[in-house]
Amino acid sequence: MRRAAPLLLLLLLSQCLTGAAARGPGPAAGAHAVTWDLEFDYLSWVADAALLKWGQAALGAERYMDEEDQSQLVRDTMALVQDIQDSEGKLSVLHANPSPASVAAEIDDLNAHLDELYRRRSLVAPLAESILQTQISAVLADQGFTAWGQPLPPLLFHSTPLPWALIASPRERIAQVANISLRTELTLEDHIAVEDEVAERQNLSTLVVPVGGIGVYPTMVAQSSSLPWLIEVASHEWGHNYLALRPLGFLYYENQGLTTMNETTANIVGKEMSAAVIARFYPELAPPPPAPVSAPTPAAPEEKPTIIAPAFDFRAEMHATRVHVDALLAEGRVEEAEAYMEAQRLIFWDHGYAIRKLNQAYFAFYGSYADSPIGPAGEDPVGAAVRELRSRSASLIEFVRRMAWLTSFEDLQQVLAELE
Repeated sequence: MRRAAPLLLLLLLSQCLTGAAARGPGPAAGAHAVTWDLEFDYLSWVADAALLKWGQAALGAERYMDEEDQSQLVRDTMALVQDIQDSEGKLSVLHANPSPASVAAEIDDLNAHLDELYRRRSLVAPLAESILQTQISAVLADQGFTAWGQPLPPLLFHSTPLPWALIASPRERIAQVANISLRTELTLEDHIAVEDEVAERQNLSTLVVPVGGIGVYPTMVAQSSSLPWLIEVASHEWGHNYLALRPLGFLYYENQGLTTMNETTANIVGKEMSAAVIARFYPELAPPPPAPVSAPTPAAPEEKPTIIAPAFDFRAEMHATRVHVDALLAEGRVEEAEAYMEAQRLIFWDHGYAIRKLNQAYFAFYGSYADSPIGPAGEDPVGAAVRELRSRSASLIEFVRRMAWLTSFEDLQQVLAELE
């Protein structure tokens, strides 16, 4: 533990410095003037989580279980979380009943059931987290992310309700100029009020969004019953911890290009690690191999081909929306771009996608995760360059090491040119 303490301090300092970069003069400072009393208390959370992890490490209960028993306990914990989520959904429906007296007994029974489920989760969830940390760390070791027998930094995460993120972007261009964590318990009405106040005071585009994880140390990961997703987010946030000790992570908030480089790299780490951990420890959850493609059967001469309307493709439509918005903003047509985004939001709504706001802040946040060629990143070349470097790297560790020491998009372009 003596050796781990300086590492923990270094990680905490790196996260504080990263946050300070977002709090510099300019729009971010103006946003913080509005949100200071609504912001999430990271120091208390990190202190509590560190104590929890210290206790788990001291017990080391997972070391007394064989590999199959470890994996089965994680499966059982995921089923328990699913039961909790289902029961909470049923309780929400019961509370919406216009005749509450008629369902009062059901509400009491369901509350009692949930209390028991919460009790069971409090007993098994810490051990399940320790097992998953061990399993992900084993695959990180397979990938070469180790020094002295363990990944550096050690992978530690805690599943917990997460703070919300207030995102701010200039109206005339898409760039994340503020990312402020707000308290978990704030309501939708609170979100709208803070969005509106920051937007009015600073002439910014604003949006409060949910997040799946946060790269403090130990990392924060949202509670979920999806094991592949949980592993992906825990690995993604560990990727941020790894980068935080290197130039790319230090410069996360320097500009939108570096933000996109960080998030796209972490997304690639998360997805590849999730697939590898599932394949090794939970093979029944691995996706089936793709079916062989067979040649289409030609229609008989007298038959008329059936015309099927194409299904609505969310990512493709969002990609096209971003491209058009970028073009309008480049021409200085800000109000026209905002009107267009609202019109597109209604189209998404009509197809079942309940997007509350579609604006510059939406794209500044979701567009930084550019590990897919289509989506809210549009034609931003940064994500494409990161994906290209991954395709040219022989392994995940080679790719991450190359990315970790870059300090600009121009550096990334230079690396790609040298590889050619």
